[in-house]
Amino acid sequence: MFEYIKGELADLTPTSAIVENNGIGYFIHISLNTYTQLSGHKSVQLFLHQVVREDAHMLYGFMDAGEREIFRHLISVSGVGVNTARVMLSSLSPAEIQTAILSNNAKTLQGVKGIGAKSAQRIIIELKDKLGKESDILEISLPQNNTNKEEALSALVMLGFAKNAAYKVVDKIYTANPASSVEDLIKLALKQL
Repeated sequence: MFEYIKGELADLTPTSAIVENNGIGYFIHISLNTYTQLSGHKSVQLFLHQVVREDAHMLYGFMDAGEREIFRHLISVSGVGVNTARVMLSSLSPAEIQTAILSNNAKTLQGVKGIGAKSAQRIIIELKDKLGKESDILEISLPQNNTNKEEALSALVMLGFAKNAAYKVVDKIYTANPASSVEDLIKLALKQL
């Protein structure tokens, strides 16, 4: 029903924000990821997701539409509610969640409080195809022990580069120089993309 809200940030905590718009203060549940991005801002725009229950109407806010989309995918999974999805987005960035799902990395998802082995597998099984199609991403098996390479790839995808093209460039750079830092991988990849 609501797409976004623009207004003055009246109050901010790690789990909620109050946004004043036309004299009305809206209480909005947020993730730690959004909290970090909101810190220091007075005027804000949050993308919204409304949850209507018998006993409550709640708003969940996100700094960008991509984070909201991941949230919506997560709550579509059987057994994952709004609070679990918010905890996931507070523990991992949207890019990290997407990368973990697309690379079958259940251990990363299990690192989130409240997500066990079965839940992690269910999330991967139910969302892998949806996220892959939406992002127009080739299925790529990323090495799970190479966080620099994964982080560089995630950053390039977040910057708008196609994952398959970014993967090829990052892989080539990493193969030539395995000791590269994340920043070096990104800088060198940007020159080649």
